[in-house]
Amino acid sequence: MAADSSEPGEDGSPDVIASGNILESFTESQETRDLIGSLREVWEEMVSMEMCTQRFVVIINKYQEQPHLLDPHLEWMLDSLLEIIRDKSSPPTLFHLAFRFLYLITKVRGYKTFLRLFPHEVSDVQPALEMISAQNPKDHETWETRYMLLLWLSMACLIPFDLSRLDGHLSAESGHKRRATMDAILDIAKSYLTVSDKARDAASVLVSKFITRPDVKQKRMADFLDWSLFTLSKASYLTIEEAIAMDGMLQALAQLFKHGKREDCLPYASVVLTNLDNCRLSECDQIVLRKLGIKLVQRLGLTFLKAKVAHWRYQRGSRSLAANLQQSFADAQKSKLVPSIEEEEAYDIPEEIENVIEQLLVGLKDKDTIVRWSAAKGIGRITGRLPKELADDVVGSVLDCFSFQETSNAWHGGCLALAELGRRGLLLPSRLPDVVPLILKALVFDQKRGACSVGSNVRDAACYVCWAFARAYEPIDMTPFVNEIASALVIATVFDRDVNCRRAASAAFQENVGRQGTFPHGIDILTTADYFAVGNRVNCYLNISVFVAGFPEYTQAMIDHLVEVKIKHWDSAIRELSTKALHNLTTAAPEYMMNSVMPLLIPLAVGTDLHTRHGAILACAEITHAIHKLSAKSNRPVSDYLNNETLAGLAAIHPKLQERQLYRGLGGELMRPAVCHLVEKLSLSKLPHLGEDVIGAGKWLINDSLKNLHLFSSSAKQRIKEAAVSALSALCNEYYPEPSTETQENIVNQFLKDLQNPEEMVRCGFSLALGALPLFLLKGKLQQVLEGLRQVTCISGKDTSFAEARRDAIKAVSQVCRTVGVKSSGSSDKFVCRQNVPLIFNTLLSCMNDYTTDSRGDVGAWVREAAMSSLMDVTFLIVQNEPDLLDVDFVQRMMCSLSQQSAEKIDRYRAQAGSVFLNLLYFNPPVPHIPHRDELQRIFPR
Repeated sequence: MAADSSEPGEDGSPDVIASGNILESFTESQETRDLIGSLREVWEEMVSMEMCTQRFVVIINKYQEQPHLLDPHLEWMLDSLLEIIRDKSSPPTLFHLAFRFLYLITKVRGYKTFLRLFPHEVSDVQPALEMISAQNPKDHETWETRYMLLLWLSMACLIPFDLSRLDGHLSAESGHKRRATMDAILDIAKSYLTVSDKARDAASVLVSKFITRPDVKQKRMADFLDWSLFTLSKASYLTIEEAIAMDGMLQALAQLFKHGKREDCLPYASVVLTNLDNCRLSECDQIVLRKLGIKLVQRLGLTFLKAKVAHWRYQRGSRSLAANLQQSFADAQKSKLVPSIEEEEAYDIPEEIENVIEQLLVGLKDKDTIVRWSAAKGIGRITGRLPKELADDVVGSVLDCFSFQETSNAWHGGCLALAELGRRGLLLPSRLPDVVPLILKALVFDQKRGACSVGSNVRDAACYVCWAFARAYEPIDMTPFVNEIASALVIATVFDRDVNCRRAASAAFQENVGRQGTFPHGIDILTTADYFAVGNRVNCYLNISVFVAGFPEYTQAMIDHLVEVKIKHWDSAIRELSTKALHNLTTAAPEYMMNSVMPLLIPLAVGTDLHTRHGAILACAEITHAIHKLSAKSNRPVSDYLNNETLAGLAAIHPKLQERQLYRGLGGELMRPAVCHLVEKLSLSKLPHLGEDVIGAGKWLINDSLKNLHLFSSSAKQRIKEAAVSALSALCNEYYPEPSTETQENIVNQFLKDLQNPEEMVRCGFSLALGALPLFLLKGKLQQVLEGLRQVTCISGKDTSFAEARRDAIKAVSQVCRTVGVKSSGSSDKFVCRQNVPLIFNTLLSCMNDYTTDSRGDVGAWVREAAMSSLMDVTFLIVQNEPDLLDVDFVQRMMCSLSQQSAEKIDRYRAQAGSVFLNLLYFNPPVPHIPHRDELQRIFPR
C-alpha cells in the first residue's frame, strides 16, 4: 500500500502524474539481438564495450516494472550468450562480458524465472562445475560470472541420476584420487557461502537444491548442518567478516528448510533452533541478520508442524474464477466456515512451537520494517497449521501489540500480521468486534517525537488491513462495521498529513466499494477522491472534504476528527488547513457547529497545551466567520446564531491570554498571529456588544506586535506582521466607522512616528499598517502619510541595509493610493491629485534605482520589484480616472526604467519587468505619452 512518500503539489500546484506500466511488448528485441551479436567484435576495445553494455542496461532497465514482457525472449537471449560462454576460444574478457549480460537480464526478470531456462542435462554438470572451480572468489570485477555459474550449477545438479555415476573410476592415471562430484559441488557451495559479494545468495540457492537431493541428503545433509551450525556458533556479528559468514549460513539454512521435505528436515530442526537461539540475533544491530533469523525461525516452525490446510479457516468464494461465476447469488451472500469432513486429526503440537511463535511476536516489534514484515508472514503461515484454539491464542497475542504503551513499531507489525491473518482466512468473523476498533485507532495513529511525529507507517499498514479485509470477508460479515470503516477511510483519504497514507486509504476505500458494495455513496466519493486527486493536500482539505461532507453519513465524523485530532496536530500547517476546512464544513452542519463544536473549542482556546490552544483559536475564528456568512445570506445578525455565552467566551480569549502572559516567548510567536486572526474574523463577522475594552485590547495587541517584530524569530516575523496588518484593517473598518478627529490623530500620528523607528522590522510593520488603513482614517492625512512613506524609502547612511522597510513602504504607497482614489481637482490631503502625483511618481521611480547589496546579496532587487508593481498599479488607477494627471516625463522615465530592469541578470526580475512593460503597453484605456508606442507594439506583439 505504500506509495511514493514525496508530496508534490502541497502548495496548490497541480500534481505530477507518473507514467508507468504502459509498455506493451519488448520493442527493442532486434536491437538487443544485435547488441548480443556484437559482443565478439566490441570486447577488444574498452570504449565500444562500455557503450554496448550501457545501451543494454538502458534497454533492459525499462522493463523493471513489467519484466514479464521479456519472457518470450529469454530463451533466445540465454542461448545466444551461452554460445559465447561454451566456446572454448572465447577470451576471458568476452567470457565475463557474456555473464554480465546474463546477470543484467536476471536482475530485471528475477532469478527464479530465469533459473528454469538454464540447460540441465547430465552433460552440463561437469562444464559448469569446471567453470566455477576456475573462478577467483576474490576478483571483484567478475562477481556476475560467479553468481550466474552458481545459479546454473544449482539447476544442473537436479539431474535425476545418482551423482556417483558421473565419477566413474576416481583413481586418476597419476595414481591420485580425484574428488567425487558430490564433494566438489558441496565444497564450492561452502566456499561461496562466506564471500562478501552477491555470489553468496546464489550459493544458498545451490545448497537448497543440492542438499535436498535424495542421494546427497543421505550422505551429506547431517555433515553440512553440523558445519553450518558450527560456523554460526563461532561467528559474531560484531565484525564484518564474521557477519558475512553468519549471513551466508542463515540464508543457506532458511533455503534448505524451505525447499527440503519435512520428514528429512524434522530430525535436525530442534538442534538448529537451539543454536539459533544461542546466537541472540534479536540483539544484533544488522537488519539483514535479524531478518534472516526471523525467516529461519518461521521455516523451522513450519517444519515442526504438519503441512495441512486448516479446516476451521474462513473462506470466501473459491480460488477459481469459473467456480465463483457458477455460484448462485444466494450462495454468494452466505459467508461460511469450511467444516471438516472428518474431525481434525489429533496430534501433539511440539513444544518448540511456543518458542517459535514467541520469537515471531518479538519480531513484529522490531525496529526495521523488513523484519516486521517477515515476522508477519511467518505468523500467518504458522497459524494456518495450528488447531483453532491455539490459532485464536496467537491472534490474541497479536492484538496485544495494539496498546498505547507499545511503540509505533509494535502497532505497525500488528497491522501487518492482522492483514496476513485476514488474507489467509485465519481471522474468524467472531474476532472482528475486537479487531475493528483497533484498526480504527491505527488509522489515526500519530505519536509526537520531538519536533516531529511517527506513525505514518502504522496508518499506511492499517489501510492495508482494510484492503485485505475487503477481499477476505463476505459483505454480511462486515455489515456491522461498514459505517465506522467507511468514515475512518474517508477521513484518512482526505485529512491525513502524508500523501502515501492518503493514497493508501483511497485504494482501500476503492477496494471496499468494489468488493463489499456496502460503503455509502462509494462510487460518488471515489470519482472525486481518486489516487491523483488526493495527491494534493490543500485540495483535499479545502475542496474534496466539502464534497464528501455533503453526504450526511460522513459529515459529523469528519468535523469531529478535525476538532479532536487535527487542530491539535504538531504541524502548524495541518492546524491551519484544518481550521479552514472547518470553515468550509460549517455550511454542511451549522447547528452542530454552533451547539456542539463552539462550546468545546472556547475552553481549548485558553487551555494549557500550546498547539491545542493555537488550533482552537484559529478554529473559533474560522467557524465564527462561516456562521456570519450564513447569517448574512438570511439577513439576520450573527447574534441570532451564537448565544451570549459563546459571544462572551470569544471576547474573553484575548484578555485571558494576556493575563497569563502567553504572548511572550516562543509560544507568543504562535499566539500573536492566531489572536490577530481571531480579531480579524470577529471584526469581519460584525459581532455586536464587544465593548470598548475588547476593541481597545485588540488594537493594543496589533500595535504591540508591530512594535516588537524585531524581537521574534525570522520565521515568525512575516507571519505576525501580515496577521496584524490584516486584523488592523478589519478592526478599523468595523469598529471605527466614524472616528473622532482625536482618534484619527492618535492612530495616524502614532504610525507615522514609528516609521522612523531604528528597528527595520518596526518600519516594515507600520508602513504596511498605514497602507491597510481605511479611507476615513486617511482623509485629511494623505499628504503626511505619503511624505512619511517617502522618507522610509530614502537611503541614508544608517539605514542603507533596510531594504525590507523600503519594499514595504513602496507597497504601502500603492495601497494608500488605491484606497483614497483619484480626483484631479481634489485636495492633496484627501485624494491623489495634481499636487501630489509628482511626489508619488518621484518616490516610486527613485526606488527603481535601488541597487543596495549586503551579505544577503542584491537586496535592492526586493525594492525594485515592489516599485515595478506599484508603478503599474498607480498608473492604471490614474489612467482609469484622470489620465491628464500623467506627465510626459513621468511616463518616459517609467518606461525607460522598466526597459533597464528587463535586462537585469536575475531571471525573476527580468520576467517581472517584461510583464509590467507589456501590461502598460497594451492597457485599455491606453496609457498616454508612451514613446514609440506603435513601434513597440510591432516589436512585442500581444
